[in-house]
Amino acid sequence: MILASLAEADRYVALHPLFARAFAFLRGTDLKTLEPGKHAIQGDQLFAIVEVCPGRARAEAKLECHRRHIDIQLVLEGVDEMGWKPLAECLDPATDYDAARDIRFFNDAPASWIATPPGSFCLFFPDDAHAPLVSAGTIRKVVVKIAV
Repeated sequence: MILASLAEADRYVALHPLFARAFAFLRGTDLKTLEPGKHAIQGDQLFAIVEVCPGRARAEAKLECHRRHIDIQLVLEGVDEMGWKPLAECLDPATDYDAARDIRFFNDAPASWIATPPGSFCLFFPDDAHAPLVSAGTIRKVVVKIAV
C-alpha cells in the first residue's frame, strides 16, 4: 500500500509497466468533468471508475481485495478514510472470491486507517485488503484499475 500525492506519482512509475500511462491519464484528464461510471483507457488492461457517493462509517466498510487488478484510488473531493490490512492477515472471509467482479470481501477489521485528502491517492496491490469510502461527507474519486 502506498499513500502519496499525485504530484509525487513519478516515484512509482517503475513499479508496473502501465503505471506511467495510468498517471498520465490522471494528470492529463479533467477528472471533475467525468461522469460517474467506467471509462476506458487501454482496454481491459487499464480503465478508470469514477465514484461519487456519500461516505459510510468505519463499521459499515468491509475489507476487499482483488486478484487481477491493482487499484490507484485518487480522491478528488472529500476525505476518504480508507482501511487497510495485509491480505495474508485476513482470516474471516465474508464472501467467496467473485472472479467476474475480481473481488472478495472480509469481516476482519482493518489494521490501520488512512485519511486520504483531495489530490492524494492510495495504491493497493493484490496483497492489500482495503476498505474505502469512509467519510462523514460525500466523496468524489477516481479508481484506476491496472491489470496485474
